[in-house]
Amino acid sequence: MSFDLVANVVIAGTLTGLIYGLMALGLSVIFGVVRVVNFAHGELMTVAMYAAAVLFDKLALDPFLAVIPVAAVFFVLGYALQAGVINPFVTRPEHSQFMLLVAIGMILINALLMAFGPDARSVQVDYQLESFELGEILIDKPRLYAASLAVVTASALYGFFRFSRTGKAIRACADNHVAARVIGLNVKRLYALTFGLGAVCVAVAGCALTLLVDVTPQLGPYYTLLSFVIVIVGGLGSMAGALVAGVVIGVSEALAGLFIAPSAKSMFSFGILILVLLLRPQGLFGKKP
Repeated sequence: MSFDLVANVVIAGTLTGLIYGLMALGLSVIFGVVRVVNFAHGELMTVAMYAAAVLFDKLALDPFLAVIPVAAVFFVLGYALQAGVINPFVTRPEHSQFMLLVAIGMILINALLMAFGPDARSVQVDYQLESFELGEILIDKPRLYAASLAVVTASALYGFFRFSRTGKAIRACADNHVAARVIGLNVKRLYALTFGLGAVCVAVAGCALTLLVDVTPQLGPYYTLLSFVIVIVGGLGSMAGALVAGVVIGVSEALAGLFIAPSAKSMFSFGILILVLLLRPQGLFGKKP
């Protein structure tokens, strides 16, 4: 097996991993601030993938352009979902939150099945099979564009939380929501805003992934589970950890598909999860309790 082949696989895995990282970043942000685990995370991303596929079929809108309307709609959807449905459950026991979000995920899956059926849908753009050539290294254009979009989105989100006044207020809620209430912050509104931003991450990742995989309603639970693996490996609540862990999982899946079999990629992902839980339970970038 040649070095060039392995290098191509590692690069492809890294680019895919960045998209995974953005997907998991939405889950990490929501948990880090709202302290609610979104068990409908992958299902929401599947809805975004279908939205991008429908816009491409009906309007011939490139998924990278579809990101703008889909992300806007998902921000409103996430905000309304948190404000209208999830906020009353924030102070309830974890099992109540779990059942609520699992129920939302099941509703989304079955709604997609009724609307589109079980058959897979794909998006085929003009540059689908084009690549950039660097000697013997081939970099898929769709994968590179999708990964670049993921990095830009993650950077924008980091900048928002780090430098904007609203972002600092959200971080204050994450650190101590009681103190945030005392100083007059509208915690429920900031929670809803955070969930909306997490939904935007899902929307962007979903639109990007439509160029790499066929979309079916059954993808939802798989991506929810994959998001949990990435967030736990990276460290709960860590933005950098989500991106780095996404790359680690993406590369491990790509190498497993090359050296063993494509069906072995989940085995490697969960193997990494077990190692991290044994050696560093707080995750790669997590803080010790």
